Parts: sequence; C-alpha cells; structure tokens
Amino acid sequence: MKKIILSFIIFLMPVSIYSGGFSKVGTAVAQFLKIGVGARASAMGESFAAISNDITALYWNPAGITNINTITFGASHSQWFAEIYHNYAGIVVPLSASDVLGISAVSLSTDEQEVTTVQQPDGAGIFYNVSDLAIGLSYARALTDRFSVGLTVKYIQQNMYNVSAQTVAIDLGTYLRTGFHNLVVAMCVSNFGGNMQLEGRDLIALVDVNKNISGEYNPDAFLKTEAYPLPLNFRVGIAMDIVGGLDPVIQSNDFRVTLAVDGNHPNDNNERLNLGSEFGWNEMLFARIGYKINYDVENWTFGAGVKVSTGSQDVSFDYAMVDYYDLGTVSRFSFEVSF
Repeated sequence: MKKIILSFIIFLMPVSIYSGGFSKVGTAVAQFLKIGVGARASAMGESFAAISNDITALYWNPAGITNINTITFGASHSQWFAEIYHNYAGIVVPLSASDVLGISAVSLSTDEQEVTTVQQPDGAGIFYNVSDLAIGLSYARALTDRFSVGLTVKYIQQNMYNVSAQTVAIDLGTYLRTGFHNLVVAMCVSNFGGNMQLEGRDLIALVDVNKNISGEYNPDAFLKTEAYPLPLNFRVGIAMDIVGGLDPVIQSNDFRVTLAVDGNHPNDNNERLNLGSEFGWNEMLFARIGYKINYDVENWTFGAGVKVSTGSQDVSFDYAMVDYYDLGTVSRFSFEVSF
C-alpha cells in the first residue's frame, strides 16, 4: 500500500512544474470559472478534490456530495480585485441513502460604471456593468460504500454592456475511499463543453462600402468575433486523516489533522500542484493552511473556521485569506447550514 501511495504522489507532481513550458494563457474564455469557491477550500490551498464533504463539493467534485446526508445550504462571498465581487451559493438534497441532488450558482460582477468617450471624458450619462454567471444542476450516486460518481450540467453566461455569450458545460467527478487509513483518491473534469462567442448590438457597425463615392447608403454590419473554448481542467487529488478522524494513522479523540494534495492540468496554463492541511479540535474549531505551486502570484493561504450545533442544525462559518502580492490580499467568507 505504501508503494501505491507513493505512486499517487509522484503522479500528482507534473514534470512541467519544474520544466516550464508554453502556458497558452489567454486562449480560454469564462475565466471566472477558475476562481475557487468556499473559504475552507481556499484556506487549504484549493486542494479539495478528495475532501469535498461540504456544500462546495458542487464546484470542486460533484461526486463528493454523497458525503452529505442531510439537506444543506451554503454560500460564500469575496471582494475580488478592482471592486469585483465573487459569490457562490449551493444547496444539496439527499434523495435516498445513495442518491444526492444539488443546485449551485457562481457569479462574478462589478458595480455600475459610467461610459466615457473622447468627447465626454467625464462621463456620458450612460452606465454599464460586467457580469458572469454559471448555474449548475448536480447529481451524484454512491455505487458502493467506497466509490461514488457525480455529474454537473451547468449553463454559463457572460455579459459585457450590450454583448453576451453563453454555452453549456459539464463537470464529471469520482470519489474513492481506499480503505487504508481513510485515504481518499478523487478525480474531476471541469468545464467540458462548447465554445463561447460574443454577440450583441454593440457589435453592429456602419460600413462605408466605397469611400470614393459620397452620399451612398451605409449598411449595418456585424463585427465578427471568434469562438473560444472554456477553461477545461483535469484535477486529481488525494486526502488522508493523519491524526484523529476516521481510521487515522495516529488515534486522537480531540484533534484531527487532514492532509490533501491536488494536481491540476488546465488547458490554458501549466500544470499546478496544490497542498493543504486542516487542523480540527472536537470538530468545532478549525485552522487551515495551504500552498500553491506554479502559480503566478499565489502561494501561501490561511484560514480558520467554527462549527456550532444548535440541536436541529449545524452551522459553520469559515474565513480564508490569500495574498496576491502586488495585487493585494483577498478575503473570503463562507457559511453553511445543515438541517
């Protein structure tokens, strides 16, 4: 079994992390789909594919929602750079002992901005905003007591003033409990779907067919835009309870330490490695830390959380902080309620 674990770790450390290479940055649309959701996952360096046992599993690995056995609702919020807001909300409803249904939504939006022109640099009195939205419907099934599969079908839309683009994509995930000290191996393919192409009335332009002739009719013409693929990503992760938890390496009734590793292969960047850990005391207070490898402006992540039981509900509050160097620090807040 030790050889199996070592093989997985080696597999999750892509050669390109050290060798570099052409990253294909700027070749995919809907980049907001790559922004992770949930303070807990963010604090663990986004190494969450094999954890996926809370409401954010709808984003990280839909197969993980089979770990949720009660109706659960959760949301997260963060103010991104330049007054951009990133929000997530999801709900999971168990249908049976092995079937689970979920609905989620991710949005990225800005406040209204006034249009400026060369003639009116102080404002034209017209306002616009930019918004992105992804709405997903998820279904997961536990095929055995150790292996689960999950699927998310989502509608994706981007709006910029009077132009927009939309498409449909799917996420497909698996979740395997190996039976060795609660070692979990998970995989997920995200954003597999069609291309997106901008359309709208802002792309209409008057065309002068022949500039040598004056006074002729100038017809409307649509500016042609190219179609671009979605940010497809293949994620493989492993997680294990080292201290406490389920079948740990070191027994403890009060403390739990979980380690997680994710390897990511995006279609528009180099491979990346995410490391994370979570320390829990009596499953009430939590401290988390993570590290990202091969990211441009990210590495260390930190966070904390608290879980309160009110008898009929379990309520969790989580916080994460990620430092983006010159871009500043981003804080993320999350809450989750299990009924």
